[in-house]
Amino acid sequence: MSAPDGSPVGAERSIGQLFASATTEMSALVHDEIALAKAQLKRDVKRGAVSGGAFSAAGAVLIFSLPMLNFALAYGIRTWSHWNLAICFVLSFAANVLVAALLALIGLVFAKKAKKGKGPQKVAASVKETAGVLQNAKPHPRTAPVSDAVEVVARSTS
Repeated sequence: MSAPDGSPVGAERSIGQLFASATTEMSALVHDEIALAKAQLKRDVKRGAVSGGAFSAAGAVLIFSLPMLNFALAYGIRTWSHWNLAICFVLSFAANVLVAALLALIGLVFAKKAKKGKGPQKVAASVKETAGVLQNAKPHPRTAPVSDAVEVVARSTS
């Protein structure tokens, strides 16, 4: 059996070899994580497209069935009230206008709320701030504990 860099297991490896092995494995790990993220994103996009297509088909069926609803409403008003059929169709049209106005009002309210929201801008600013902090970051110097320093000095003098 051998280590990822090809050296036999249990053999003494230099710090350079260990560092090179760790760097290679870290690079492979990052590449695998990116590949996994791409695969998950592709799956989510496919599911979203299928969902959007299904909702579009449902909307088309609903739109094509609205004239039947209008005829049913007009004839229902006629049966209930015995008014002239033309007046019943005008009332059916008025009901559709009221529903459309209500839906437009709801859409307007949500559009104003969406315009006020600054979600993506906040996220972008946060990412830029984090990148700026990481660019200016410097590693902390590693100081050896006092006991190690004494041992090193003791070894060098003996």
